[in-house]
Amino acid sequence: MTISITASMLYNFVQCPHRLNLDLHEDPANRDPESKFVQLLWEKGTAFEQEVIQNLAVPFTDLSAQPGDKRERLTSEAMNRGDELIYAGRIRAGNLLGDPDLLRRQSNGYVAGDIKSGAGEEGASDVSDGKPKRHYAVQLSLYTDILEQIGISSGRFPFIWDIHGEEVVYKLDNPQGPRTPKTLWDLYKDTLQIAGEVCSQPGLTLPALGGTCKLCHWHTACRSRLDEVEDLSLIPALGRAKRDAMIDHVQTVSQLANTDITDMIKGNKTVIPGIGPGTLKKFQNRALLLVDPKAKPYLKTKLRFPSTKVELFFDIETDPMRDICYLHGFVERTDQDSSTERYVLFFAETPSAEAEREAYSRAYAYVQSSQPCALYFYSKYERTWWRKLREKYPDVATEEQIEAIFSPKTAVDLYYDVVVPYSEWPTNDHSIKTLASYLGFKWRDASPSGADSIEWYHRWVDTNDPEIRKRILEYNEDDCRATRVLLDGICTLND
Repeated sequence: MTISITASMLYNFVQCPHRLNLDLHEDPANRDPESKFVQLLWEKGTAFEQEVIQNLAVPFTDLSAQPGDKRERLTSEAMNRGDELIYAGRIRAGNLLGDPDLLRRQSNGYVAGDIKSGAGEEGASDVSDGKPKRHYAVQLSLYTDILEQIGISSGRFPFIWDIHGEEVVYKLDNPQGPRTPKTLWDLYKDTLQIAGEVCSQPGLTLPALGGTCKLCHWHTACRSRLDEVEDLSLIPALGRAKRDAMIDHVQTVSQLANTDITDMIKGNKTVIPGIGPGTLKKFQNRALLLVDPKAKPYLKTKLRFPSTKVELFFDIETDPMRDICYLHGFVERTDQDSSTERYVLFFAETPSAEAEREAYSRAYAYVQSSQPCALYFYSKYERTWWRKLREKYPDVATEEQIEAIFSPKTAVDLYYDVVVPYSEWPTNDHSIKTLASYLGFKWRDASPSGADSIEWYHRWVDTNDPEIRKRILEYNEDDCRATRVLLDGICTLND
């Protein structure tokens, strides 16, 4: 039986090629339950779509209540009539099946669009730089391909209606960027070809450890397999692409640890495309740490940290669906004496701009009142968000004042400034939860994660349940304390 290739299949393939393979060919009984955060995304996506449709100020053909086969026939009839806007249509060409949210008549044909409860591009709220989202691009391209094949496309410029009320046009024939001359259409064609092969060939792809794994319903099954075969992607920063490049030369963590890699190095290059001698040596050192049960973390150089009486360990909580920062948490310590620690928090009591500004303003005043102090955080997220808040609420602080708070002289990003460039750990990744747990820290929550905290916040907004609020605050406090534990652990390596 021929498997129809859908937009959601291509979306998942871009996120993780192996997920499509498992969705098609693996026993569903081996799936994990869907995370509450993923369920929240579905619910909010559906609710946002309904809100957009209910507020449309133009007439449209609504096919959302129709079953699949009938919906496909009615969509064809609507396009043949020249209906201006079709909601929840279904289109098909060969083995391609599309369910675009919108089909809009333009010129003598149609363009497809989707309604998304996120930003239409990789933008400020995603801590990126305004590029098209690849997983959105392949979905829109599939719809466009079908429209072209049935002879009713008006061009390769489908669109997204996003959470900000913007219409974002995806120009599929444009290069993806100055360093990526291939177009989004090229990306789609490549993805479609491999996805088609996966449909007919079980086992064509391999699992790999990556950033999207923890939210996937195959996480447990994949992780078990990765551990069983000692997959190279268990090495920090050695992802799928590098693993695939290396696999013809070395297949497992143990093999890399015990290989004489000098045979792979030719001058300032290696026999592995895209991996230089320095990177190869770094990966081998990390493999050696993973296979040695007695391995300990170490620093590559001696480090100096700010010398201040007061230290602040900083972590924020945000709701990307509402695009707000609702909690600023600090663990304050004096004279490096952990018995002096206290947790200081600034919480937006409602998901509103007024409450967000108030929490940010009070947090900023607290940091100012604590000067001189050292500020510690993990990764760029806190700094990025405070810069964004400065733009949203310029009356609270100036650009110079925010940049002074994050001055490299007194502010330390433990991830980018310390862990990544100057340390090595016998762990599979360098997340704060992995490293702090390695050092013996335990979160009070049974399932601590930033994704889960977003789901908790949404439930708190809906119910105002004080127990949920307490759970959020404890999670944030533990993240702050974990940052302190990591700093202290690094300092012991300095001795």
